[in-house]
Amino acid sequence: MSLLHTSRALLSKTSSIARKASTKHNFNIPRSFTNVPTPPDSFKDGKPTLQYAKALPKTFASMTNEQILQFAEMQIPEACRECIVRDIMVVDQIEYDDAMKIFKKIAETNRRGMQIYALPFYTGFGAAFTGGILSVPLVFDLSTVNWFNDKFVTAEMPPLEDLERMLEVGSASWSWMEPILGQISFFLLCMQFARSQLQNLGVRPYFNWQLNMRAAYLVSQFPQYDAEVSPSLYCSYHFALLI
Repeated sequence: MSLLHTSRALLSKTSSIARKASTKHNFNIPRSFTNVPTPPDSFKDGKPTLQYAKALPKTFASMTNEQILQFAEMQIPEACRECIVRDIMVVDQIEYDDAMKIFKKIAETNRRGMQIYALPFYTGFGAAFTGGILSVPLVFDLSTVNWFNDKFVTAEMPPLEDLERMLEVGSASWSWMEPILGQISFFLLCMQFARSQLQNLGVRPYFNWQLNMRAAYLVSQFPQYDAEVSPSLYCSYHFALLI
């Protein structure tokens, strides 16, 4: 039997089992995806009861350890923070509020030098935004086109009667702006393609490097806490989500 026929047979058998299970399911018995037991009277006619809804966790601090670890693996910043806070509670044998005070010190330590690490990102954003804005007057504004032509091109411009409209100015400036904008566009296209391939490989050279640097610094400043928890979870924060 071919691999295709085997796959189809397995899929058909799995679907049949799923249909049988769904017909026998008692909707008053909740299906739990964690090891936390659910009271049998939590659901009625496939819907949660009022008593069960009142027990819904409203904050990450009210969640169980299992739930926090699951969200932390998904790199949810609040769950990562909660993992560290609870590790502080265990190591220092203190309550939650006191552990939050120590966590704030860890957060302040993690923010040291943040502007330096983020400088390449700010630089890239500023250059792209500024270049995009400046490209419009460099192509369509007559005074800007004349200034750029006098400083960097020295090409012969059409007579003024042929430069009365914005599109006429753009037609005149396009003779030297086309190679510049075209080359920049092609360069960015190649860089975007290269970046997509790095993403396929799971490689982020600079980003991973600065994460490792910050992680090593945190471990050196707070060696008493779990080195497997603090750097890997806390440094998974995005720059804008750091508290």
